[in-house]
Amino acid sequence: MATKSLRTEPQKRLESLDVLRGFDMFWITGGGVLATAISQITGADWLGEQMHHVKWAGFHFEDLIFPLFMFIAGVATPFSIKAKIEKNVPKKRLALKALKRMVILIILGILYNGVFQNGFANGRIASVLGQIGIGYFFASLIVIYFHSFKSRIYWLAGILAGFGIIQLLIPVPGVGAGVLTPEGCINGYIDQLFLPGRLYGGTFDPEGIMCSLSATGITLMGTIAGNILRNRKTTDWQKIGYMAATGIGLIVLALAFSTFYPIIKSCWTSTFNLLAGGISFLLMALFFLIIDHWKIRGWAFYFRVIGMNSIFVYLFVRIIDMQFVTEFFFGWITKPMGDAGQFLMLLFGLALIWGLLYYMYKKKIFLRV
Repeated sequence: MATKSLRTEPQKRLESLDVLRGFDMFWITGGGVLATAISQITGADWLGEQMHHVKWAGFHFEDLIFPLFMFIAGVATPFSIKAKIEKNVPKKRLALKALKRMVILIILGILYNGVFQNGFANGRIASVLGQIGIGYFFASLIVIYFHSFKSRIYWLAGILAGFGIIQLLIPVPGVGAGVLTPEGCINGYIDQLFLPGRLYGGTFDPEGIMCSLSATGITLMGTIAGNILRNRKTTDWQKIGYMAATGIGLIVLALAFSTFYPIIKSCWTSTFNLLAGGISFLLMALFFLIIDHWKIRGWAFYFRVIGMNSIFVYLFVRIIDMQFVTEFFFGWITKPMGDAGQFLMLLFGLALIWGLLYYMYKKKIFLRV
């Protein structure tokens, strides 16, 4: 039986990447609230639990959404940066572009935090967008200035090992070493010393200095996946196999090390990096298999539309009160329906957001940083 062997041309847009990005953003733009509502209606408490971050140590589906986005940003990096390097674009120009993107994302993150609304006196500077920008910047520098695939592996291993050593072995004054609690973790100690503004966690910030630098690891994992996908010399099945094997290996390492080095998103431990990265590799392999290899794409259009304007929709649902907008147009239908109307309101809200994104998609309006 002949096996169909396809090649992925790097100049073509990787549709699975856009769809996976949209799938990720779906949960932020209302999918998580919808899943919680379904759990309340059906009594599936496990589903509602997965839609909330763990309090400290552990891992829920909600804890994957942010690192998966950073991983996806890393996957796109070889397709953009490496292609430009091959066209002899100066490395300095590429580095400055990455720096500019980091600065813009930090500013947008401050906007997202509402600092411009509430004033700078007690504003929060650290943010999800800022962490994405910082992780992307340092991962991009590694891709720009270190050409070989092995060098990226060495950098990744160094980052994971380095942060593990810092968090487990360097003592915090008055606390000691390796005390991975909100009050004792070295992340919080560094944030209190150097991070301006209000800390989200009081004694620490989950998007603080150490977390943002450590998150370079999962962005770098994404660049490794991007390198696999961009390789002209491998078949689709080889790419899928490499990503799946890598994902499984990272998950096994995370679980093994977690026996003495907990999986904690709020201080972005290296074990959290490994687990989130491993799951991200598996999802990338799955989406690539279905969309780019098997070309089963009809179901994915909904997510692709979201993925094409991910940063825009992230800011949009923060700035615009979609509950008010939805009630303004559909309250006459939903309010008389009681609890069922509230569930229907969520669906209408998702439809309005998607309708706006679809309009932008059709008009080819793609707002990117």
